[in-house]
Amino acid sequence: MAKDLAAEIEENLVGIEKDIAESCARVGRNANKVKVLAATKSQSVEKIQAAIDAGIKICGENYLQEAEKKINEIGPAAKWHFIGHLQTNKAKKAVELFDCIQSVDTAKLARKIDNACRKPFSVFIEVNIGREENKFGLLPENLQSFYSEISELPNLDVKGLFCMAPFLFPEQTRPYFKEMQRLAENLSLKELSMGTSNDYFTAVEEGSTMIRIGTALFGEREK
Repeated sequence: MAKDLAAEIEENLVGIEKDIAESCARVGRNANKVKVLAATKSQSVEKIQAAIDAGIKICGENYLQEAEKKINEIGPAAKWHFIGHLQTNKAKKAVELFDCIQSVDTAKLARKIDNACRKPFSVFIEVNIGREENKFGLLPENLQSFYSEISELPNLDVKGLFCMAPFLFPEQTRPYFKEMQRLAENLSLKELSMGTSNDYFTAVEEGSTMIRIGTALFGEREK
């Protein structure tokens, strides 16, 4: 990979971190509490490695087959989180590959993950905060009972909540992020995975602890 592309990724990360700091300053948050997850779907190993070299510590993948090749090549230089929709028959493989699954949204999937583990495994619960028919996740009113149910599984360590807000102008996403923060507080969950390249500064202002950044870090996805 050309040195200028690696330098561009590093420069982009510096800009993202500056945005985080400014967003946190506006609302009195500690910027160190916000983690940047590199959304690496369709990105090359070379670009992912450049991001890790620049300081990225968490990478997120949407598809198991694509992720397996990258994880095998890059290894534990970063933590790997699964952020796509996971079919229950692929839960065991996902547990083997990833450090965390952020998209748990059914009891069946939660049990499959639990059965595949020999020690506590980190998960997030996916919430369909925009109530969009084309998206996965629990409706907010079903979250409490679902959390109570899967919290009893011995090998699940529920870290927090995960959402993909509707694709709107950034300020229009604020109510959805506010609601996510309220839901997390009600369950005493400390982690909130919300905010993407489109709206991460708003998400940070509303309590996100992990933003998932693809385009703003890497540029447009490779085809």
